[in-house]
Amino acid sequence: MYRDPVQSLELPEAPSALCPLRVGMIGIGTVGAGTFRVLARNQAAIAGRAGRGIEVVAVCARNLARAVGIVGKNVALTNDPIQVATHPDVDVLVEVAGGTGPARDWVLAAIRAGKHVVTANKALLAVHGNEIFAAARAHGVAVAYEGAVAVSIPVVKALREGLTANRIEWVAGIINGTTNFILSKMRDEGVGFAEALAQAQALGYAEADPSFDIEGTDAAHKIALLAANAFGMPVRFADAQVEGITALQGLDVACAEQLGFRIKLLGVAKRRDDGVELRVQPALVPAAHLLAQVNGSMNGILVKGDAAGVTMYYGAGAGSEQTASAVIADLVDVARLAGTQPAQRVPHLGFHAHAVDASLAVLPRAAVRTRHYLRVPVHATRHVEDVGAWLAAQQVPVRQVALAQGADPQVLVLTDIAEQAAVDLAVRALGAHPAVAGPTVALRVETFE
Repeated sequence: MYRDPVQSLELPEAPSALCPLRVGMIGIGTVGAGTFRVLARNQAAIAGRAGRGIEVVAVCARNLARAVGIVGKNVALTNDPIQVATHPDVDVLVEVAGGTGPARDWVLAAIRAGKHVVTANKALLAVHGNEIFAAARAHGVAVAYEGAVAVSIPVVKALREGLTANRIEWVAGIINGTTNFILSKMRDEGVGFAEALAQAQALGYAEADPSFDIEGTDAAHKIALLAANAFGMPVRFADAQVEGITALQGLDVACAEQLGFRIKLLGVAKRRDDGVELRVQPALVPAAHLLAQVNGSMNGILVKGDAAGVTMYYGAGAGSEQTASAVIADLVDVARLAGTQPAQRVPHLGFHAHAVDASLAVLPRAAVRTRHYLRVPVHATRHVEDVGAWLAAQQVPVRQVALAQGADPQVLVLTDIAEQAAVDLAVRALGAHPAVAGPTVALRVETFE
């Protein structure tokens, strides 16, 4: 990345503190271009809210000819990211190029040079966030990242500011627009996963290589950041349980509908007395629930606080200017920091460093407690009650047993809350039951009770 011959970067002398906040930007692709457009279009309103102007003075781009067509001739251009990150006349670095390795180096270089940082790079912060936040504290600068989590939805600000009176009990939601689009198509049009993915790629909702989205990695990056802000813990992305939608069958989408549920890819962070559940998985959601109505590429997030109760946040999960909205909101926050001591600022993860609990553990998969959906293929319809009775005898708390409509004989089971370990054990044992004709499909059920 950025391997073109280096062009030098020359900027005017540094202005006084009363002059506009000067932004250096690495990346002028979809998000960078959107940020530049919105800043230019709404500059008066933005300055009125920030108390000073905000202007892009330097941009690093791979294609300088394309970049000048976006930002014009009054913005200094270079193809050396470090020049932007460390230039003495840049006040804040906006990193919207993506990736983890080189982006980490640029961001740390900016921090060491005393620059604030704004980024929409969730992978960077999920993998290197603890190191980056520690460096920012050491150098007295801010790192802002609203656009990294839910694009246009200000959920980080809600956790760090609006809900500060609360002990957050859980955060759960649809935080990947690509997979939500695919699941909506599978439900509404009855198509399989592969066809729905192809539609998402044709419309630009999915990348040519969609693995980060469909395997759940993108959602795991985001839920790890939300959990840190919710519970006062370090970013624990590496400990998250991650399951995508690549193995999801259209039959289960239809069976969920039969039972009064819809399948959504959820990110869930739940605080328990013995640790934190941190997970991404396709799960059944009651069809009447507000979260089940979040369709297409939209995102929806629920937060449960002990005082506020359940609050919901809804909005676009992708888009150039939608992400720019969050990036610029972060820039406004940075513009307001002039003269503010670091100890008086909103902390990077919502809790000041001394209050972050590094001992708070992420619970293993076996300890997760939810309701469950099982689809068990059987040899004949007469075996429906046999399967339900057998599961109950294995200490699986069966709530409902039904026969799937319009398919080879399939027993549908909904359980009450049970530990994952017990359900996994029962599912493995079901394979040897004489009534069972094939592998059992097991999905979690989230009712947000």
